[in-house]
Amino acid sequence: MALPAMARALAAPDLAVTVATTDDDGRGRHLTGVPLGQKTERDGWELWYFPKQTEFYKCSLPLRRWLRDHIHEFDVVHIHAVFSFASLSAGRAAAAARVPYIVRPLGVLNRWGMEKRRRLLKALSFRLLDLPMLQKAAAMHYTSRMEMEDASRFGLANLQRIIPIGIDLSPFESLPPRTAFDAAFPETRDTRNILFLSRIDEKKGIDLLIAAYARIAAGHPQTRLVICGAGDPALVEKLRAQAEMLNISDRITWAGQVGGDLRLAAFAAAEVFVLPSHSENFGIALLEAMASGLPCLSTDQVALAADAARENAVALTARDPANIATALDQMLTSPGTCGQLAQNARALARRDYSLAAMGRSLRGLYDEIVNR
Repeated sequence: MALPAMARALAAPDLAVTVATTDDDGRGRHLTGVPLGQKTERDGWELWYFPKQTEFYKCSLPLRRWLRDHIHEFDVVHIHAVFSFASLSAGRAAAAARVPYIVRPLGVLNRWGMEKRRRLLKALSFRLLDLPMLQKAAAMHYTSRMEMEDASRFGLANLQRIIPIGIDLSPFESLPPRTAFDAAFPETRDTRNILFLSRIDEKKGIDLLIAAYARIAAGHPQTRLVICGAGDPALVEKLRAQAEMLNISDRITWAGQVGGDLRLAAFAAAEVFVLPSHSENFGIALLEAMASGLPCLSTDQVALAADAARENAVALTARDPANIATALDQMLTSPGTCGQLAQNARALARRDYSLAAMGRSLRGLYDEIVNR
């Protein structure tokens, strides 16, 4: 979601934007219906897809060849992600062609991600491959202060810049009626809905939210927990079993992945939005909820939430069921507080997280790099 938004925000008559990527669509899956190795036009920018040939590191030799043959044509290269064959290939090709490059690490340098997932493999890869690539970068692009501060332990001496992700705010200015969501999920029609909308992933803390909701469900009989998102089927089953064990399975709607108007209707049908993640370098779903004018609750490890809380635009809580339950209970019983949070959230989204704001900041960074 972030990268097409960046390309769209940058598209201008005097700025040519090209995106090169793989056809990866998750483990064991490839995007269907996309032309491979061919240029396609999209909203004023170019897009190239190349086939991934392995699941591990998403290796793509055709992508590497294209980078080697064409990277000299560009004034600046913006690399998105670390621990990726595409990122390493782009960094090496840019360095060989003496083209300055910027790296956006996507939050994978934070302690939680480095220590919780493939710890030994990541440590080895980082020392031998990824850290040298970062050290040669002209700049690092972080999307939040928390992400930059977490990465400071690596002692990188290049430019360090914070540029938040922006989104197209227009769809959230006037949400569709909630009836579209109620029609798809009739059990939500007459309930006060607590919404989670994001990927179903271990780091999202959905187990914490389910445990927290179990603590307050009896005291708020008109509420329903709505979980929108898709992910590992084994994790989904584990979470469903947790809800069953806590005797709240009949109070939870598992909506699956929602998109388009149904996604917007999910925000319209919600009373409170919760993102209880263990770690987020930004939080696009949280930004969408803020732009929708929803009162939002998130943990202190979600970077956007930490920044927004300084503006009283998001309520913060610690990452445990007791604290999340207490915060939820307070929000459900304090309409005045929720109203102020929602008002501040929408104003902050308009001011700092629009496509135009992101485009100006990215263009400024590119100009700074090229002029140096």
